[in-house]
Amino acid sequence: MQSLPATKPSLISRCTRLLGALTLAAVVAGCATTAPGKTAVRLDDTPRIAVISAFAPELTVLLPQVQQPAKHSVNGVEFTTGTLEGKPVVVFLSGISMTNAAMNTQLVLDRFNVSHVVFSGIAGGVNPSLHIGDVTVPAQWGQYMEWLMAREDKPGQYSAPAWMKSELTMPAFGMMHPRPVEVRSAAKPQLSKKFWFEADPKMLATARSLQNVGLEHCLAATCLKQRPQLVVGGNGVSGQAFVDNKAFREYAFKTFEANVLDMETAATAMVAHSNGVPYIAFRSLSDLAGGGEGENEMGTFMGLAAANSAKVLRAFLAAWK
Repeated sequence: MQSLPATKPSLISRCTRLLGALTLAAVVAGCATTAPGKTAVRLDDTPRIAVISAFAPELTVLLPQVQQPAKHSVNGVEFTTGTLEGKPVVVFLSGISMTNAAMNTQLVLDRFNVSHVVFSGIAGGVNPSLHIGDVTVPAQWGQYMEWLMAREDKPGQYSAPAWMKSELTMPAFGMMHPRPVEVRSAAKPQLSKKFWFEADPKMLATARSLQNVGLEHCLAATCLKQRPQLVVGGNGVSGQAFVDNKAFREYAFKTFEANVLDMETAATAMVAHSNGVPYIAFRSLSDLAGGGEGENEMGTFMGLAAANSAKVLRAFLAAWK
């Protein structure tokens, strides 16, 4: 073998250092592929029903009822395990919005042994036959803000790309055309498109069996004109907007035949579908999404609506077998 010229030791040193750096980088990269997601383990092996609410006032009425509570924290999300109405549960806040709902629904499925998913909270009423305080349990949920923003050819006239027209089966709201979302699951790994995500039939049947839940109709000195009712079935829709607009409320009812709209449930429904986990959602009307007289009613009736949703949830858990 030929010997290197005397002028090469510095080059050898530099190459050695470079090789060492590359080796270290490879090791670090290898470690990164296994942590933290790959090494995440379940915090609890007991089969539990995941009980989700979007923000604190909704969960405040439930947490004090959890028996033998134990706290767990993951990514800043606090999970409380225990029993509620005799059923093992893990209770937590998803946070408001579709992204938070999807992210933290997946988080609870990854870190706990979740058999079913239940959402409890407030929503805006869309169906004009429903009233503030009513509790709805839709049979399916869709994402109304999965939109095509159509091209404006002339003032007030819009057109969609030809290749997309086959999936635009619902009426538009101006330039905004609702579309299905792309989805896949372990059961159906091929990418497909879907608008409605169905609640679990057995859970819906239990909800339909509930009687005399005793929904609240007064909050302090403010009472509703109608006694709240429990409505099981129909549709719910979710999106990234807080809706307080009469025209859009009317559009949502006409287009989706929706009873309610919110900002989380359809995202949780999609995650549950992809993981093959049954779900159901209880949503009580805190406001009329722009359909009422005067300013939005949520500030007045949020507490009452949250309490009514929680009451139906607890009655459901007591009846669930």
